[in-house]
Order: sequence, then C-alpha cells, then structure tokens
Amino acid sequence: MKHLIVVGILVAIITVLVAFGLNNAGLLPAAASEEAVTIDSLFKLEMGVIAFLFSLIVVMVLYSVIVFRRRAGDTGDGPHHHGNGRLEIIWTVIPLFTVLYFSVLGVQRLQEITRPEPDEMVVDVTSLQFAWQFTYPDQGITSPELNLPRGRQVVFRLQSRDVIHSFWVPEFRVKQDAVPGMITELRVKPTEAGQYKVRCAELCGTSHYAMLATVNVMEPADFDAWLAQQTAALQPATAEPGAEQPTP
Repeated sequence: MKHLIVVGILVAIITVLVAFGLNNAGLLPAAASEEAVTIDSLFKLEMGVIAFLFSLIVVMVLYSVIVFRRRAGDTGDGPHHHGNGRLEIIWTVIPLFTVLYFSVLGVQRLQEITRPEPDEMVVDVTSLQFAWQFTYPDQGITSPELNLPRGRQVVFRLQSRDVIHSFWVPEFRVKQDAVPGMITELRVKPTEAGQYKVRCAELCGTSHYAMLATVNVMEPADFDAWLAQQTAALQPATAEPGAEQPTP
C-alpha cells in the first residue's frame, strides 16, 4: 500500500507537469475560428489523458527499476505472480469507457462545427495541380485569394479538376478533401481578422508543397467594400454623356 500511495502521488505530480507543458508548448497556431475553439477544447482534454497515461507508465517503470532493483548479494528469485483478475478487468473496462466517452464527445463536437447557420455565405473552391481558385457565386466574382468577413459563417463547396486535394487553413483547424467528380462541403466561421494561408493537406504531386493561397479575414465593412470594388470592376465602362459614339 505504501508503494501504491507513493506511485499515485508521483503520477499526479508528473501528470500536472506534463499537461501544463503540452498546453503551453505552442503546438498549435493561433485559433481564428469558432470551430478552432471547439476543436482545441477537445484536443486539450485529450492531451490531459495522454499526459496521465505517459506519467502512469513512466513513473511505474522508473519506480520499479529504482525501488525493486536487485540488491547486492541477493541471488534468489523474486516472488512469482500468476495474474490478477480484478486488475485485468479494471484496466480493460476503464480504457473502454474512456474511448466510448471520447467517441460520444467527438460526435457532439462534429455536429457543432458542421451545423449550418441561416445567413451563411457560399464560396466555391476549385482545386487543381497546383493552385486554388475561389468563386463567390452570389456576386459572380472569382479571385485567386480567399477573402472572408469576420464573424459570418462560410460554407465552402469544394471540387477538384484532377486529383484529390485537401483544403486546410491551420488557424481554422478544420479541413476537407476536394474529390474529383463530386462536391464536398466545409463550414467555417472566422473570428480573428488577419492574413492566413490555405494549404493542401493531401499529397497531390510534385509541387504539392507550393499549393498555397492567401486568406484575408476582414472586418465586415472592409469585406463589403472589397465586394463592391470587385463588382464594379465587372461592370462594362459606359460612355460619358455627350461623348462621340464610335461609327459602326
């Protein structure tokens, strides 16, 4: 019992230290969407479980090596153990319920980040070796850069002209494959204005590494101004009143 108490205290201490280190190691880029907050909360919980499992194994191994090592002059055999049914049941049931818990939690989080909002904006994303193209169908605008308004949900309708690509902005956390011959969807609600990068997360050819596009998350007023500018550029130029018209 004394050994179990000591090991339990050591496991608790190491778990806290490892979890603190993992959560403050900067493993993830800054969160820039509502989906990122949801996913990060689940990731943080998983890191806590990983920290506990790491500590449980490492502490027990090191404690056993140090405390129960063979002493000088000890040539006898150690005690023989033929199994412990209660312990085997415990270390089977607890991991089982842990996995089931994370499965349910994962389904709930997935439903949260894929739920559509009534005012979502549509952006058609076309992928090809090795570039991205973004179309705003409601305005008839096509752009090599992805411009988005902060605070409004966007549904990306993804398609590919050649091979499988994967649309991924690390700061948004979520990603979705673009598959030839079908349209897939991904929903994102940006929360932080700034400039980011779209990356392809699926090996798609020799220039896969260079398949990048700029993402500009703007304040709503700035985004509306950009839309107006792009829409005006599509309008045909009109002659000034009184100007001489060309002879047909």
